Amino acid sequence: MNLPNIAINVVFFALSSLILFAGFMVVWVKNIIHAALWLIASFAGVAALYFLLEAPFIGVVQILVYAGAVSILVLFAIMLTRQVTGEATRQLFDRWWLSALVALGLLIVIVRTVSNPGLPADAQGNTRWTRADRLAPAATAQAANATATAQAAAGATAQAANATATAARPAAALPQVAGAFEIGQSFMKEYLLPFELASILLLVALVGAVVIAFEERSRRRRVLTLAEETALRRSLKGAGLVAPLTAIPGPVDQAPASTSGMNTDSSERR
Repeated sequence: MNLPNIAINVVFFALSSLILFAGFMVVWVKNIIHAALWLIASFAGVAALYFLLEAPFIGVVQILVYAGAVSILVLFAIMLTRQVTGEATRQLFDRWWLSALVALGLLIVIVRTVSNPGLPADAQGNTRWTRADRLAPAATAQAANATATAQAAAGATAQAANATATAARPAAALPQVAGAFEIGQSFMKEYLLPFELASILLLVALVGAVVIAFEERSRRRRVLTLAEETALRRSLKGAGLVAPLTAIPGPVDQAPASTSGMNTDSSERR
């Protein structure tokens, strides 16, 4: 993103504040559905950070996988396993202070690692942060330094020639990092079968969740038994109401018909 440093810092701290606030609301709100929605907001903020760091492919994957698939999976799990329509309870446990202590320790480690200006050289195994568009000039400068060192050493003619060739190579000839376009092409060519298998797996999980929800709803549907039908008819008769024979289907509906048939036969015999 072609933004000045001040604008980048403002956007970064705004997104970081959004992510932290959304993560805090996930564990603080009473309604668990609202907690899942705040989790989606946190995932979206992380995706925006990836776009800010000029990693569009990782940002898109963050949106599709975490803000999309994982969040929907969490919502399905909530709706299928818990009763969310009852009284809301705060999502806290007795040892919340332990989680807060661990989170504070991780925060201190991250802040000290990122803000430490006296990091040693890369040769000692420490990571230095840099922009992707600065990798090629840095590699060219390192090659030039290697050339000067090789030329100064006596009896290193072959090494000096190799270093000179490396230094003379333009920065455009350095290997480029694959972007979103190249990764998308590899998904549709070399990795097409695993990509389709993953999509089928997600589809099977979605269909299975729908089937489980439908069976649960059908199982909870109220079905009148014979005793309940008889009690309902007696209550209607006692209230002075007449229940039609077709109003409540069941074995009881056949009893009056058979009784009336017996009365008709007895009257004809008489």
